[in-house]
Order: sequence, then C-alpha cells, then structure tokens
Amino acid sequence: MDDLFKQIAATAVNIGPEVLASHWSPLRRPMDVVKAPALSVDDKRAILAAWASDFYAIDSKPALRHMPGTPEPVSIDEVRSALRELDSRYDI
Repeated sequence: MDDLFKQIAATAVNIGPEVLASHWSPLRRPMDVVKAPALSVDDKRAILAAWASDFYAIDSKPALRHMPGTPEPVSIDEVRSALRELDSRYDI
C-alpha cells in the first residue's frame, strides 16, 4: 500500500490532484489524505489545497467540491477541517 501512496504523490506532482480520480486511489475523502502514511506533509497539503480551490467547486453549489473520480462531492468545510487536522498533527 505504501508504494501506491508514493505513486499517487509522484503523480500528483506531475498532473495535480486529478490523481485521486483513478479508480485505484484509496483517497476518497479529505481525511483519507491526512491519514495517508506514505504521503509527505507537503504532498498532503498540496492535495488538500487543490481540493479546496474554486476549480473543483460545483457551479450550482459553490460550498461543495468535487474532484473527478471521487465518489461524491465534499463540503469546503470538510476540506478545511482536514487542513486544520493536518496542521494540528504536524504542529504547523
């Protein structure tokens, strides 16, 4: 599983968080990113920051974010909560 997370992180650097869209990605929700042991803190922050961006906002519901391939939209509050948890875990 660690190799899978490393591959996700490496791919995320090249193509962005769309790597989550793959059917083999175990990262389905923002807290999955926080809990991923093989991702660096910087990779986790980059993925979550991209997920929070307006680029993934749903036009008719701007408080929701949906990355292609993830099972369902998540609220911006869920993404922000994951970012706060990341900060808390790493004393950022």
